[in-house]
Amino acid sequence: MGLFDDDFYSTKVSRRARSSHRKDDRLFSNRRGGRNWSNVRIAFISSFTSAVAAVLLFSVFVGGGHNGGGTGTSATAAATVAASDSLEQRTIQASAKVRPAVVSIVNEQRFPYGFGSVPEDDDNGGGDGATDDSKGNKGSGSEGTLQEAGVGSGVIFKKQDGKAYIITNYHVVVGAESVKAILVNGERRDARVVGQDQITDLAVLEIDAKGIDAVAEIGDSSGLHAGEFVIAIGNPLGLGDSLSMGIVSKTRQIVPVSLNQDGVYDWEQEVIQVDASINQGNSGGPLIDLNGRVVGINSMKIADIGVEGLGFAIPINNAMPIIDSLMAKGYVPRPYLGVYTMDLEQYFAQQGAAGSEGGSGDTEGGSDAEEPVLKLPDEILSGVIVLEAVGPAKDAGLKFNDVITKLDKQSIGSTMQLRKYLYGKKKIGDEIEITYYRDGKVKTAKFKLSEKTNEDD
Repeated sequence: MGLFDDDFYSTKVSRRARSSHRKDDRLFSNRRGGRNWSNVRIAFISSFTSAVAAVLLFSVFVGGGHNGGGTGTSATAAATVAASDSLEQRTIQASAKVRPAVVSIVNEQRFPYGFGSVPEDDDNGGGDGATDDSKGNKGSGSEGTLQEAGVGSGVIFKKQDGKAYIITNYHVVVGAESVKAILVNGERRDARVVGQDQITDLAVLEIDAKGIDAVAEIGDSSGLHAGEFVIAIGNPLGLGDSLSMGIVSKTRQIVPVSLNQDGVYDWEQEVIQVDASINQGNSGGPLIDLNGRVVGINSMKIADIGVEGLGFAIPINNAMPIIDSLMAKGYVPRPYLGVYTMDLEQYFAQQGAAGSEGGSGDTEGGSDAEEPVLKLPDEILSGVIVLEAVGPAKDAGLKFNDVITKLDKQSIGSTMQLRKYLYGKKKIGDEIEITYYRDGKVKTAKFKLSEKTNEDD
């Protein structure tokens, strides 16, 4: 027995039904002009009429488009084939348009003779991000050999005055003494770091524009929709130019990141989430739409057991103001508070952990800071500890072991919240009020925020 009543939906007809139909036919033929038609005859005439009408309509809407003879084609079939070809052809055309503008980036660092390990990044920073993110290539200057320390990707987005400019990630070029750009034809060229920004994980490189014709078109990431097809182009695992295709899983995702890679989340990055494969080496390459326009800069992926299809790209609308600033100044001007900090929550965790080490992993230049010894009211459970005060904060009287709990009367419980408030709510030259605790007593300080300069590093 099926889902429906089998007797009703069966295509078989019983003998009784066939006999009854023949009887009805004889009755109908003997009653000329009569009105007592059988159900079968009525159904037959209705079906025939419908078929004729369908043929006429098909001729009008499909056949009418033909000039002269020839066979007609099914509009539905043609549309299906065209739609199928459209996605494939758009993918091919979009990738062909952008691929010549995509380059591989090689980060070269100097290693002591006989050593091949990558030195630890010394660009650590706490507090309001007063880190060495405004300088170009740098190295230790010690004797040794330049070796490949990492690979990534980039995309040429501008040509001007004989130079070609490349967008890539900060983490692709950080710590490099020398940077090379490998064009799609395999040619290696020296690249100069024009500017880099740790907070947004973006950098701009400059190479000689001779022989470079392709420049990627910048798109509009605000027009993306969930489910839209996108293509990631880059140099995954150092294997060279390759493509991966997927869809936009989420147009706006907020991902916590550890700028110092110490396991403490001290910033949040707004990204496009995609299921296209983004692997090590894809970083800095373009995420493009099917019109061949750059809508994002591939930045990261979630690497964990059992996790697949979680790739992230920086929206191009968020990236371009940063890129413009890096092009103009070599860095991104932001309000400068002048404190290096550790989260109070992290301090309590260290105090409670058996065998915990002193100091903080969130200090400038990787230096070993003295372990804070705090006096706080019992109700103060969140805030940021000042490990060092420089610049404006030092001038205002803040010092080691002060615990900041509020900015402009808004509660601040972590370095991430401090940065978000400072960069999102304040501008260079604005006045700020800081509420902090020193030796168990609450204090306040007011001063103007300045712009960070290289001398402040």
